[in-house]
Amino acid sequence: QLAGLAVIAFGLWLRFGGVMADFASDKKSPEYFFMGLYVLVGAGALMTTVGFFGCCGAARESQCLLGAFFACLLVIFAAEVTAGVFAFIGKKVAIQEAQKIYEDIYDDYMKNPGGKVNRTIYHYHLALQCCGKDNMEQMGLPCPENIQMPKASNCLVEIQNVIDANLHLVGIVGIAIAGITVSKSMFSL
Repeated sequence: QLAGLAVIAFGLWLRFGGVMADFASDKKSPEYFFMGLYVLVGAGALMTTVGFFGCCGAARESQCLLGAFFACLLVIFAAEVTAGVFAFIGKKVAIQEAQKIYEDIYDDYMKNPGGKVNRTIYHYHLALQCCGKDNMEQMGLPCPENIQMPKASNCLVEIQNVIDANLHLVGIVGIAIAGITVSKSMFSL
């Protein structure tokens, strides 16, 4: 239950109070980008509910509640494995989609530098510590002042680097959570 509440809190913080909250204010922000955060909140709610089944089932020694707990854990484990496989298989697609989002925002900014997309592109540059999509100095872009220009030359490369680096971390966390899920299933039996 506590882990589920922590996941809910983390998902809500990312959506409304963290770095991602700045992206939410623009109309150009991709809505499916936030759907992942809503899925995270939903998964936390599911974890909290499943934890409640487990606690009540163990406290009352109810075979029905422990059976429901086991069945839910089995479904969650299958979903974790499936999501992990799709994450590693679809890594190139995820990189291409993230790069396409940046390129669309970049092109919109170049057409109308004073428009609403100005904040969004600045937040991308700040989060990725890059500026622009070419290997040359970007004139007129809202670039953060505290980044080094050799690294700041190509945001498309930085997007790929961030996804590559963080996908391994997601995989490790996923394996750890799957291991905990299997151990909880064994204890419930």
